[in-house]
Amino acid sequence: MKLYSQLKAYSPKKWDLSGLQGISDATLEMHFGLYEGYVKNVNLLNERLEEIRDAGKAAGGNPAFAELVRRFGFEYDGMRLHEYYFDNMTRRPADIGTGKLYNALGDAYGGFEEWKADFSAVSDMRGVGWAMAYCDVTNGQITNHWISDHENGHLAGCVPIVVLDVWEHAFIKDFKPSERDKYVEAFFANIDWKTCEARLP
Repeated sequence: MKLYSQLKAYSPKKWDLSGLQGISDATLEMHFGLYEGYVKNVNLLNERLEEIRDAGKAAGGNPAFAELVRRFGFEYDGMRLHEYYFDNMTRRPADIGTGKLYNALGDAYGGFEEWKADFSAVSDMRGVGWAMAYCDVTNGQITNHWISDHENGHLAGCVPIVVLDVWEHAFIKDFKPSERDKYVEAFFANIDWKTCEARLP
């Protein structure tokens, strides 16, 4: 008899981003496939964990259980961060304008261009990971941060506002590893600022 209810399976989202500026359709096709792998692995991990729990073997001393629980954060955040990333791009970009997000970014860094320069600097750090502008829900402050390995470096209680994948798979078909700055500019050319603004708490 099952002791735990069946968790709902996740379904991969779909995006129509063909024709982005500087980010090729070939890159997107590869990237979507990688994202779908994270969704698949989240579902597989949930199934395996449910089997262990139903067998009464959910224990911190059980290496299989412990490693699956630890792995879940990597796969789940890999799924969610890619959704944030693809969601905050569009084939029909518009300027950020002078609304709530523009003001919040400017207030944090002394101006929008200053925020963009700092975000770009974070994005250009050595290593693979994510560059993210977070909003602290306790005070409305936006700050830029580096996230590595999907699950490492997140700020508790903060909301992702602008999310950029800077793992090399995100740009290697279009730019050399030494040209990450060009990829970052391509990302900025495709940002859906309305989606980012809607994430503000």
